[in-house]
Amino acid sequence: MPMQPASTEITSRTTAIIQELKGLEGPLLPILHGIQEEFGHVPQDALPVIAEALNISRAEVHGVVTFYHDYRSHPAGRHVLKVCQAESCQSMGSDAIAAKLKQLLGIGFHETTRDGSVTLEPVYCLGLCACSPAAMLDGEVIGRLDDEKLDEIVAEVRS
Repeated sequence: MPMQPASTEITSRTTAIIQELKGLEGPLLPILHGIQEEFGHVPQDALPVIAEALNISRAEVHGVVTFYHDYRSHPAGRHVLKVCQAESCQSMGSDAIAAKLKQLLGIGFHETTRDGSVTLEPVYCLGLCACSPAAMLDGEVIGRLDDEKLDEIVAEVRS
């Protein structure tokens, strides 16, 4: 896993992102996206810097970061695999798909393999209900998951 930048580096880079985006209407979400793009996650050390710059509480910033599933508090693996857990996919077997992936990868949801190759996350609808069960690997959707496709996915993220 990449080393965590020192707190002063986080503060400096966060401040630069804030200065660039602070003038937008409703700047918190774009700032958080910019920080996540910069660091691969939203470091805890960035939260008070954001709060002070936008004159909001740390709790408000923390609440937004934890409410939205796409923000991470830790760096993700080289690949991000999201498994749909919405009703349509559940009715078509996504629970079994998720269980098999967890077993094959040796991790649970919101975890990253020890080698840093993949982070597994639940997602609640990819818009592929007609192709349930579905997943998304590095932004690319995959429908009609079955054991064969799972083996292909695991082989791809492990290579």
